[in-house]
Amino acid sequence: MYTISTKIKRIISDWSAPVLLLYFLFFANPIIAQLQPIIHSKADTTNIKIGEQIKFTVTVEADSTAQVFFPEGQTFSPLETVEAFKTDTTRKKDRITLQKIYALTQFDSGSYVLPAQRIEINGDGFFTDSLQVEVATVAVDTVNQKMYDIKPLISVQKSNSNFWKILLIVLLIILIAGGLIYWFIIRKKPLTEEEKVALLPPYDRALLELKRLENSKYLIQDKYKVYYSELTAIVRSYLEEEVHISALESTTSELIDKLEMLQDAGELKLEDNTIKQFENILQTADLVKFARSKPPTKVAEQDRKAIEEIVVKTKEALPEPTEEELLEQEEYQEIIALKKRKKKIISIASAAAIVILVSIGGLITYLGPSYVWDTITGHPTKTLLEREWVSSSYGYPPIIVETPEVLVRQEVKLPPEAKANIKELQAFMYRSEKGLFTVGTTSTTLNKPEEPDFNQVVEQILKNFEDQGAKNIITKQEEFVTLSGVRGIKVFGRGNFALPNSKELVSGQYTIILFGGNGFQQQLILSWLDKDVYAEEIVNRIIGSLEVKTEA
Repeated sequence: MYTISTKIKRIISDWSAPVLLLYFLFFANPIIAQLQPIIHSKADTTNIKIGEQIKFTVTVEADSTAQVFFPEGQTFSPLETVEAFKTDTTRKKDRITLQKIYALTQFDSGSYVLPAQRIEINGDGFFTDSLQVEVATVAVDTVNQKMYDIKPLISVQKSNSNFWKILLIVLLIILIAGGLIYWFIIRKKPLTEEEKVALLPPYDRALLELKRLENSKYLIQDKYKVYYSELTAIVRSYLEEEVHISALESTTSELIDKLEMLQDAGELKLEDNTIKQFENILQTADLVKFARSKPPTKVAEQDRKAIEEIVVKTKEALPEPTEEELLEQEEYQEIIALKKRKKKIISIASAAAIVILVSIGGLITYLGPSYVWDTITGHPTKTLLEREWVSSSYGYPPIIVETPEVLVRQEVKLPPEAKANIKELQAFMYRSEKGLFTVGTTSTTLNKPEEPDFNQVVEQILKNFEDQGAKNIITKQEEFVTLSGVRGIKVFGRGNFALPNSKELVSGQYTIILFGGNGFQQQLILSWLDKDVYAEEIVNRIIGSLEVKTEA
């Protein structure tokens, strides 16, 4: 068995590789589309118990001369293929319908994604839809099971070693929350241009908005609907605020009736021709907005000028408020605004403080101070654990594994002396930017059909650890069996490892799982910091998902 040299291992440990994204676009005219194959896929159920089977059916409709190849082997991972039934064939004129049924199962509870399957038709690949499959646990019979007495309670002295840590975390969060409340609520913020306009009196604001509309490019851009919508919204808002009538929600006829009623009551001294002119503009706007009418540009500009005159005349037609009324209104508005602001500040501050304190206390009680602190500070392996995991196949012969990050292909250049024994070596790896956590796979095919010497491979890997600065390496070995029954060797232990770009040694653990057969070998290598509970959970999940195909 040929052993990969230290030089090759050092090349493999270079964890950078380009990520390539390929986009394919297919265009076809209606005649060609009628000749394209049609792929259908379905499952008889998407909810099973552990060990139950799913019947996954793939139906292909194609030309009778088409060559169709269905997926074979364990391509449905993380689900396992129990049986692939014989293909059912139906012919109709110049078309053929092929139906393939697969029996799939899973022996671990959880939520799984049945990946899209590739159907090869005349050398082209077509894909089925992916499915979400829920696997439930089987209820355990606790009636016939042997029961044991409950162990007595043991008094344990409560430790206060974490009290100061918890207190500091709570105080830090309160300070941060107080700073945010001051910055976003209490602090007087500079007004934006929109807020300054909103604070203007209705009359000044209406004239300013009409001036902006005049300088807009709506008419040049042929946006007459937007132009007339803003024009009528400006005058309606002004009438609602200044004249105190419901103008925004009124139709054209309703609004004109309200103005005429105020005119008859002597509360609005507008001339009849002014109201009539306003009615004509509103009717024009209705035709533009709802009937897609398009008046001449000159008419649209004249309508804006006319609305501006109507706003001015309406302002002049309103009775002047007395000085006492103005003072009362101003003082009242100031008092109301001040009360609202104080009430808002007190309510938000109290609610925020209560929510923060209760949330922190509950989280610390339920999850523990370490977990809360790791969440706040963004612990690297905890963040990695909580990402959306990806199940993928790497190399050939394939290694199928679920990881929190996609493993990146490594460019490996074999030296001349290695090429005599190695036909191809494919490496995929991921290394955390912070800490020691790494995961990598290698798939090697040999030029000669011989069984790999695992002891020699393990010795070489451990030697590579030492060459990279590792010391005091402890090694244990045991048999490893995947869920599908493939047997391999698991080598694991601990030691002092060097961090990336540092000479500092830290206590860490490692696991190497090896598989192989006649003319090939496969490896999964993991390393992580000692006593890192999140990394250990990641490692256990990765190893639990590990599957290999043992045919080169």
